[in-house]
Formats: sequence, C-alpha cells, structure tokens
Amino acid sequence: MKLDSNIAAVVTGGASGLGEATARALAAKGVKVAIFDRDADKGEKVAVELGGVFCHVDVTSDESVDAGFARAREANGQERICVNCAGVANAVKTVGRDKETGAIKRYPIHQFELAIQINLIGSFRVLAASAAGMATLDPLEDGERGLIVNTASVAAQDGQIGQAAYSASKAGVVGMALPIARDLMSEGIRVNTILPGIFETPMMAMMPQNVRDALAAQVPFPKRLGTAAEYARLAVFMAENVYINGEDVRLDGAIRMAPR
Repeated sequence: MKLDSNIAAVVTGGASGLGEATARALAAKGVKVAIFDRDADKGEKVAVELGGVFCHVDVTSDESVDAGFARAREANGQERICVNCAGVANAVKTVGRDKETGAIKRYPIHQFELAIQINLIGSFRVLAASAAGMATLDPLEDGERGLIVNTASVAAQDGQIGQAAYSASKAGVVGMALPIARDLMSEGIRVNTILPGIFETPMMAMMPQNVRDALAAQVPFPKRLGTAAEYARLAVFMAENVYINGEDVRLDGAIRMAPR
C-alpha cells in the first residue's frame, strides 16, 4: 500500500505510547489519521498537531466504537489502515498469600475479565468494525483493500509470574490473526500482529530508573528498552509491504522473559 493523503487510518490508544508514535509515523507519510482513545486531553492535543481527528472511544463498548468510526469516517473517509494499540496491563498471581496473615488469596476475576475485555475483545471489536468498512472500498494494487495491525506482547509466548490474564489476552490476539486473515482474504484485507518486548512507554516511565536499567540489561541486543518509534516503523513497514499477512512478529531485541 502506498502511504499518502489518499489513505486514512485509525489508531486506537493513539494519545500516547506506541499508538501515538504510530499515528505520528503515518501522518508523516501524509496519511489522514484518526485517534481513538479515552484520554481526551492528550488525544485532542496529538490530533491537532497531526492535523487529524480525535474520537473519544472506549473499546469495550459497541456504541462507543461505532460512534468513533462514524466520526473518523466523516472527517477522513473510510480508513484503509487500522492499528490496535489500546491495552491494559495488570499483574496478580493466580494464587497468592497475604504478606501479614499468610491467608490464601485468589486472583480477582474482575481483573482477569478486564484484561480480556480490553486487550482481546476490544481489539476484535475494533478490527471487525474496521474490516466491514474496508470491504466496501475499491481494491488497490494486488486487490488490497486494507490492513489491520494488532498489538500483542512477548508475554503472549513467555509470560511472567502474575501475568496470567495479560498473557492470555495477548496470546488470544496472536492466535486470532491467522484465522481472521483467512476470513478476510477474499476481501483483500490483511491482518498482522506485533509482539513488543520491553518498551519505553508512559507506563514504563513511572518506574524507578534502577528498575528500568535492570530491565534493559536483560535484552540481548541492543541492550536498551525499545522505543515507540521502532514499533511505529514496523507498523508502517507492514502497511507498505503487501506480502506480509497473517503474521506475528516479535520486536524485542531477542529477549526471552524469565519467570520474574
């Protein structure tokens, strides 16, 4: 797909982190970008800077997602690119002990459900709505109508202690890419997944420097945290290379996560 002003894109979680970097990278190519996010202040700011449109969207709500697409398409036209970066991370052991009393504690099921609702079902909700719109478009070269990029995590394959919900949600994101790519093959819509390792994100920035340094030291090479711009470059590459389809790609400096 040639990226220019004839192409529109939707990026969820586009107000910060990986999503913001992707929105900026696409806009730099001339793409018309719509940002879906719950953070209206940051989302509006980024959208104004990019000459795009902000849509206040909660990916756990059909109504919110549908309203977001209606607003985005009114402003930019039907998107050919959808990048799902909205997500949540939590860490609770399946069974733990209270530090003071030694009492057994079970995983709060609402936290497990939240991770699945946002990371997995939310990604599917958005991509299904986007694909339905893409299917109405005239095909480009090779019969391509659009591209969906989902964000998983290396935790999908080597989750750490306390990451049962997070890993399960991200493994689901990886697992659905190929069957959805097959579902959409007759429509000319591609589906790919990026599995980031340890990245510099707003969440990471809240950690103490010594913790961040220790995490960076675990990366074989290069020995540093990944940058959001590196994620964005991979998403752009996936858009421009039509032969990448049904694929999941680790972006992690060759790290394999230890149990903790």
